[in-house]
Amino acid sequence: MSEAKQPPAAASKPEASAYRATLNMSDTPFPMRGDLPKREPAWVNDWNNGGLYKRLRDARQGAPLFVLHDGPPYANGKLHIGHALNKVLKDMIVKSKQLAGFDAQYIPGWDCHGLPIENAIEKLHGRNLSRDDMQAKSRAFATEQINQQREDFKRLGVLGDWERPYRTMDPANEAGQIRAFKRVIERGFVYRGLKPVYWCFDCGSSLAEFEIEYADKKSDTLDVAFESNDAVGLAQAFGLAALPEGKQAFAVIWTTTAWTIPANQALNAHPELEYALVDTPKGVLLLGANLVDRCLERFGLEGTVLATAKGEALRGQVFRHPLHDLPDSGNAFSYKRLSPLYLADYVSDADGTGIVHSAPAYGVDDFNSCVAHGMAYDDILNPVLGNGVYTDELPLFGGQHIWKACPVIIDTLREHGRLMATVGITHSYPHCWRHKTPVIYRAAAQWFVRMDEGEGVFTQDKAPKTLRQLALEAIDATRFYPENGRTRLRDMIANRPDWCISRQRSWGVPVPFFLHKDSGELHPRTMDILDQAADIVEQGGIEAWSRVTAEEILGATDAPHYTKSTDILEVWFDSGSTFSHVLRGSHANAYPNGAFHTEGPEADLYLEGHDQHRGWFHSSLLLGCALYDRAPYKGLLTHGFATDGQGRKMSKSLGNTVDPQTVTSKLGAEIVRLWVASTDYSGDLNIDDKILARVVDAYRRIRNTLRFLLANVSDFDPAKDAVPLDQMLEIDRYALARAAQFQAEVLAHYAVYEFHPVVAKLQVYCSEDLGAFYLDVLKDRLYTTAPGSLARRSAQTALHQITHAMLRWMAPFLSFTAEEAWPVLAGAQNQGSIFFETFAKLPEVDEALLAKWSRVRHVRETVNKEIETVRTAGGVGSSLQATVKLTVPADDHAVLASLGDDLKFVFIVSQVTLLEGDARVEVIPANAAKCERCWHYRDDVGVDIAHPTLCGRCTSNLFGAGEARAVA
Repeated sequence: MSEAKQPPAAASKPEASAYRATLNMSDTPFPMRGDLPKREPAWVNDWNNGGLYKRLRDARQGAPLFVLHDGPPYANGKLHIGHALNKVLKDMIVKSKQLAGFDAQYIPGWDCHGLPIENAIEKLHGRNLSRDDMQAKSRAFATEQINQQREDFKRLGVLGDWERPYRTMDPANEAGQIRAFKRVIERGFVYRGLKPVYWCFDCGSSLAEFEIEYADKKSDTLDVAFESNDAVGLAQAFGLAALPEGKQAFAVIWTTTAWTIPANQALNAHPELEYALVDTPKGVLLLGANLVDRCLERFGLEGTVLATAKGEALRGQVFRHPLHDLPDSGNAFSYKRLSPLYLADYVSDADGTGIVHSAPAYGVDDFNSCVAHGMAYDDILNPVLGNGVYTDELPLFGGQHIWKACPVIIDTLREHGRLMATVGITHSYPHCWRHKTPVIYRAAAQWFVRMDEGEGVFTQDKAPKTLRQLALEAIDATRFYPENGRTRLRDMIANRPDWCISRQRSWGVPVPFFLHKDSGELHPRTMDILDQAADIVEQGGIEAWSRVTAEEILGATDAPHYTKSTDILEVWFDSGSTFSHVLRGSHANAYPNGAFHTEGPEADLYLEGHDQHRGWFHSSLLLGCALYDRAPYKGLLTHGFATDGQGRKMSKSLGNTVDPQTVTSKLGAEIVRLWVASTDYSGDLNIDDKILARVVDAYRRIRNTLRFLLANVSDFDPAKDAVPLDQMLEIDRYALARAAQFQAEVLAHYAVYEFHPVVAKLQVYCSEDLGAFYLDVLKDRLYTTAPGSLARRSAQTALHQITHAMLRWMAPFLSFTAEEAWPVLAGAQNQGSIFFETFAKLPEVDEALLAKWSRVRHVRETVNKEIETVRTAGGVGSSLQATVKLTVPADDHAVLASLGDDLKFVFIVSQVTLLEGDARVEVIPANAAKCERCWHYRDDVGVDIAHPTLCGRCTSNLFGAGEARAVA
């Protein structure tokens, strides 16, 4: 039937009712309404209870392997929409690869150690738990969180090895991390050093670069005067015999960290910069020559430049701490100390004073400069404790938290005449990405992975290049989606410091070292001890190692001389080494094809949010290179964050959060999946109720198209009814060629992990290629020709193949709907899931046929517009009430003439008169009678006196040989 509405039932005419019954109005058990929230859980249960994931692995034995290695979320807290986005995107990729014929594996994992879990335990049970208690409670808490999160992930339709996920806290994985750590040591990358590292007071531990984010912070700038300890020597450095009589000389520094002034131990100037001695009412000031005017203005002073000299001339000058005049406290923190001036290239005269004050415990450049100039580690002052409070031994400020002490320090400097100026500013400052609180650099003895040349402890098999060199080369060999991720990761690796891998916490994989109490050296049997520790942990978890005593490991003779380290490996080492202790370790032999590529990188793809360039991607790259001189992945894919409809970050305070559990319970997980698939993940992904409403509408349109297809092949058995390609009607062959062309586009997008173009194109394909053209043309043939006729079976052959293809196209993102439709279509061929299948094999693309019908469709659009104009004017009702007189140029005439009398079916009109000439469309109302069955207006209505309301073709289709169709 060619019109949108069904023919009205003529109740007063018995034959009309009978004629309606003769139409092939097929039906399908596939319902119009998805009822997704109620029905999806049943499919999830079927997948899991039926062991679908394992069956898929068995079915793909010997197939090429595809490994998407899961970046583990923390086993902490309820899933948010970002989790859903991440897991659904991974699932779509895995399923698209499965349908492409791969053994596409996905082992979900969880990050179980580290501070997020400890913080949760401390909130529940307080901060004074013993190590054993913290570990026991953390393990139980993580287990509970994993069970909750796992059910939510499964509800989203994510297919993976949920029965055997990886957990970084499983003893086999903990032991695998220790063994990976040993190998990193063997290759010469690990050393112990005192260095300033990021330190979070709330964490009570050092932080890695990965754990830092920048946010604005309010601070007070200070210009502080350091009196020269040798004014005559300073004058002579500038070629002066002496300074003006009665004048003191000061080097002035500028800083934003008032809390570091009590720990000052040196000053730094640049050897090539020009410096000036400036005579002012407050003394002779040493300043960067280019900064004199700005500094004097800031100080509220006028002054005269006495002389200038290069920074090199200042070598050996010594100054007094600004609180030098205070009484001697009699301890190491006394302010009765001198600050030598060192020359350092990192000093700049872009702002400040051109002179930098150096507290080596609290700045990397300061530390390096002081150590390079001979300062011993033991002489470095470190008065700030791990909780941010000054040690009680520090004069004036002891016992105060550094942030609260800042105004006190400023006032003290002012009182002692050493504060030249202070101004409040807002500036970008490093913060802990967990607590969102400011961090500091703080010197601590830590274990590091070395990025550049240098010696490591217990090196046995030194790597051929530095870790930085290896990592940069590995980046060049990695594919990035999108490509701009390459530059981002490269810049981070190129500029990062050594990696601090030790933490001072309880819940984590131990650094199983024993340090000599006097020398601080590692026990000579350290490498054997690492093996022993791994074996102990593999049997009893990290708790077993915590209970082991030094005497049990070292023996009675050595034990009294060594201290057992209580450090743990930082959590990024846990997750960064999963390619080793999961893919090559706990899950190596889980499946017939193995769980990793034995040659080259273990995984095909790592996929996470773009913040993981500094996180999981980063640590995995370093460990892959440290262990195997390469990355553990062939490709990296990054996605944006979930934001609200206005692109704002989600927060409870704004009330703009979207709960995936709520969306799933109201609309269905399929809608969450379609939202992910239809949005460009290379940027942030907006979501709110209005956006979800549009997604629901898109889903309904796709579902309705699918339902039409299924209904019209419900009586089609491909084994008996399929028509060979060369016997099919031309428009059906065109439809298959267009489907093949479209499938090539879909697979090209899937090959590079693109989904939103597929969703967009699928909607256009359903509405334009199918709904507005092919299916529209097809209805008359499907409904009115004989059920088993060549004309109808040809159409059904095309529809059956298109439906097979379409279910596979949509299965990666509309998994539940594809699974629902699959048994309806597949019948006895159903193996239990569409994911046992591969993308449909369609006929080769016929370019000539596509070009011909592209032209036909263009002319059809022109005709339809003219019919619509006449319809609007009241000239005709339906298009079948029209006859068309069509004049076209010679080229188009040849194309359209080849369709013969079937052209009227393509245009869905009752008659077409085709002429050659200048393009013109004339729509004329039909003056023939209307067939009661097919609604065409034809001169032969009533030719059979036994059926006076039927046209000749309907009479033939019902009682004769049936009409002949060649094209449409």
